[in-house]
Amino acid sequence: MQKKEGFFQKALGFLFSSSDPEAVKRRTLRNIAKEINRQKFKWYKPSSGEALPQMGKFFYDIYSTVGSAQGILSNANSSAVLKMIVIEESLTDNQRALKEGLSEEKLKERAQKENTNKLEALVAKELDAFQRDFPTERVKQIDHLYSQIEAFSNFVLFDYYFMLKKFDAGLPERNFSYTPHCDAINGEYVVDDLQDFAAVAYGLPLNADWKTVFAIIKNYKGVEPAAANRWNKLIRILGEVRKSNILPLIIRHIAKNPAVQVKPVTVNARIVDGYIAKLRTQTESCLKKIVQDTKTSKSAELLRLLFGGDPPDSLQNYTAEAGDIFRRKNFAGFTRATELNYLNTFLSGCVKKDITEITDLCLVRGKWAAQEDSVSFSNSYHALTEAAGQIKTFDESISEDAPLGTKLKSLLMRQEHDREARSQLNTNLKDVNNAALTMLTEATQNLITVGKNLKIVLEDYEKQPHTLIINWKELENVAEKNIRDMMIAGYKKIYAFVMLMQLYLKGGA
Repeated sequence: MQKKEGFFQKALGFLFSSSDPEAVKRRTLRNIAKEINRQKFKWYKPSSGEALPQMGKFFYDIYSTVGSAQGILSNANSSAVLKMIVIEESLTDNQRALKEGLSEEKLKERAQKENTNKLEALVAKELDAFQRDFPTERVKQIDHLYSQIEAFSNFVLFDYYFMLKKFDAGLPERNFSYTPHCDAINGEYVVDDLQDFAAVAYGLPLNADWKTVFAIIKNYKGVEPAAANRWNKLIRILGEVRKSNILPLIIRHIAKNPAVQVKPVTVNARIVDGYIAKLRTQTESCLKKIVQDTKTSKSAELLRLLFGGDPPDSLQNYTAEAGDIFRRKNFAGFTRATELNYLNTFLSGCVKKDITEITDLCLVRGKWAAQEDSVSFSNSYHALTEAAGQIKTFDESISEDAPLGTKLKSLLMRQEHDREARSQLNTNLKDVNNAALTMLTEATQNLITVGKNLKIVLEDYEKQPHTLIINWKELENVAEKNIRDMMIAGYKKIYAFVMLMQLYLKGGA
């Protein structure tokens, strides 16, 4: 009877122990210990929980192979230069030519030769062409290569020295002629280090194109990151280590946790899109500055030619200074004040005097062979004479005493606490500026028409027989100045002023 009870007790004990988590854990750890003891890598002694000197030797071999690269790769993963090198090594000849043409120096040269509106359009097309020349497969190859470099950097930058000091307290940093004297140590001292190392080691692509990786790094820093023969040997050993699964086994046994998993630091970089975006932003910013500098330079040149310099304000209310009160509150202000002042000055000066003198001869005293040929000339000239009055009326409409000026001032005072007032002020300022733009656009178009007609009339004056105006001899007798000189001077001034307006109305040059 007692024998039967003993048998049943043992059977029940076996059944309960097999389902007890702690018992399962102990059995698994015993099996892990057996597996570790069967390994060729004698790095750890399960019975004592010690990390053995051979483990220290393994890590010192790695340290002596890649330790010198730690300095050159210390900031590699955040280096824009390294990313740029990886990408630019793969550029096609067409991309290299496009990129060279988009450099600041080349853009400045091109801005001197080309209309800046045209240049901006060309640059936009060139940036698009540069981007299109990155087919999907090549983008993947570039990103993959950079990911390999970053994974290598992660592996190199592991703190081998910190870990090795636990095996050999006298180890000097980066003195690779030193022969280490590693001691057996408590495995718990290095378990965290082992986990961190396993993460970067398992994230290292062992089959990477190491020749290209090393060439890129040498281009980046001017030195080889490691001796190729030693690195190739280390890669083979790392492959064996990974295949043996020794690192996870040791980590699990030291941690007394069979469920511990190695989490590789995987790198899936995407650098091409960022490179293209940065190139586009830098190029557009550079071009914008060049266009603005060109505009400022050409504007100053034209102002000297037309007015002897920057003319003083000829308007009382629609001025840049008056618009500052709105800009200080983050509103648009009077955005067309500068060019409207130029137009008003030109109309009251050159048009009123020089152009009127010419039109008096050509349109009033001149006898046209076909009167309809003078219609566009006459209409545009009269529109210009009326424009001066329109500008004056417009300027007076925004004075503080005028209804619109009073409204603008009132809305500005209320806008900080009244959203509707802010919206109305934005709308009113937009309407005012659009009205100024309309006057500028129409006057410029009329000046172009007058200029074209002056050129046609001048050509008629200089040829025989005259086909437009048939009484040039009579006009020569009443003219106070040389007719040819007057028309050439008038045409040049109109041409210069139209160029000035194009700088502001179109942003071109």
